[in-house]
Amino acid sequence: MERDASTGTVAGLLLAAGGGRRLGGRPKALLEYGGRPLVEHTARALRAGGCGPVHIVLGADAAQVRERAALDDYAVTVNPHWEQGMGSSLRAGLEALAATGAPAVVVALVDQPGIGATAVARVVAAYASPRTLASASYGGRRGHPILLGSAHWAAIAASAVGDQGARSYLRRHEEAIALVECGDVAVPADIDTPDDLRLLADPPEPPAPGATER
Repeated sequence: MERDASTGTVAGLLLAAGGGRRLGGRPKALLEYGGRPLVEHTARALRAGGCGPVHIVLGADAAQVRERAALDDYAVTVNPHWEQGMGSSLRAGLEALAATGAPAVVVALVDQPGIGATAVARVVAAYASPRTLASASYGGRRGHPILLGSAHWAAIAASAVGDQGARSYLRRHEEAIALVECGDVAVPADIDTPDDLRLLADPPEPPAPGATER
């Protein structure tokens, strides 16, 4: 697929606004990973994977996150409506990015420590034009990060309600999505419950080449 060379750099968007309700109200952005807030890890992965600029959407305890995390090198948007769900944070992020002229954005979630720069770079490489839709896949199953060409942003924002994010829009345009297999370099496990906190101490690793899942 030939890339549209006339456009700018693919941006990164990190959704990190959640309040961690099932974690007892601990904002996921502030979970400790490698001695630092988790939000830093995913922001670095977006940048190292080739995204620029990188925007971060905060919400729950935003002031505390900005105080404790090293985010000066990133553009930060605070979503005052974060309790309405991920859709409101996606809308806030896309609105902030509209002024940058970015032709596309790679969207990542703060609670997936097993996804790093290599998976981001693969998804970035799928960009061809502002009409591109692409997604990391794991054994053929769509997951994050996802790439949204700017031609789709307005329609995605209009359909992003509750915790849907871009899900409903992507479901309606399934045939247009380029799947980028990342199961050999990343694991899309979410941190949603206290049991999942083990992923921070023992990050999931991709299966060894040739391994058979059971």
